[in-house]
Amino acid sequence: MAEPGVSEVVDLLAKTKVEQVNEVSFKGRGLKLDKAEDAAEIVKAVLEAVDLQALRLEGNTVGVEAAKAIAAALEKHPEFERALWSDMFTGRLRSEIPPSLESLGGAVITANAHLVELDLSDNAFGPDGVKACRGLLTSKAVYTLEVLKLNNNGLGVGGGQILSEALIECHTASSTEGKPLALKVFISGRNRLENPGAKALSKAFKVIGTLEEVSMPQNGIQHLGITALAEAFSENKNLRVVNLNDNIFTEKGAESMAKVRASCKFLLDYHYLLERSLGMHYSSGLQECTILGG
Repeated sequence: MAEPGVSEVVDLLAKTKVEQVNEVSFKGRGLKLDKAEDAAEIVKAVLEAVDLQALRLEGNTVGVEAAKAIAAALEKHPEFERALWSDMFTGRLRSEIPPSLESLGGAVITANAHLVELDLSDNAFGPDGVKACRGLLTSKAVYTLEVLKLNNNGLGVGGGQILSEALIECHTASSTEGKPLALKVFISGRNRLENPGAKALSKAFKVIGTLEEVSMPQNGIQHLGITALAEAFSENKNLRVVNLNDNIFTEKGAESMAKVRASCKFLLDYHYLLERSLGMHYSSGLQECTILGG
């Protein structure tokens, strides 16, 4: 094959878009921030940032007063888009986390920012944490949300139900204003959602209809929940990636998922560990979907 000429290379470069994100990152610093003054370095960085699009706080531990201080600085940034706040409450009491989340979420709303990504993974806040985020998740600040990551939060059935209600409310309100929530990526593994949580979230997925990636491994979901998810997936015509690894499909669940073959051209990556729990009949049926998508 002939090597591309200069003009071809120029054309390729013109078609290649590299998104530049202006980010303030304190990732992995191991900072223990209890009082407002403990957060002075972060507050200063946020206040001095020009066009702050992302704030990354993972790998630190943020207390209530420190969160308030950071939130006050964040209120100054209407351009803010990405709240990358995973693993930021290590060692905190369960009672400390909700008020911290409320402060930070309130800051995003006050700033009149429009989030594209919200990552709260690896924070063990349970249903109370979801309640604390409800104000943010139903506000105009998330009408633009594309990526929602709530992995390993201990949501449980109750948290899944609260989250579903918030997403549906957000979609309804945003649709009324002519810009419906168009979530693309939903990640919520290791959350003990079980059947009731999965069924609740399925309702939200059906309403949203714009998902491209769904990852919900290790949630103890059995065939009734799997069936509800399968029905919801069929309403998301741009779905590309599905990860339901380490859930309890059984033959009934696999059969329900196989029925969405009409949409299989959109599903490129199934992670089921099927052979471990299913007969090869159902396993091969779902593998066929993957082949069709390739």
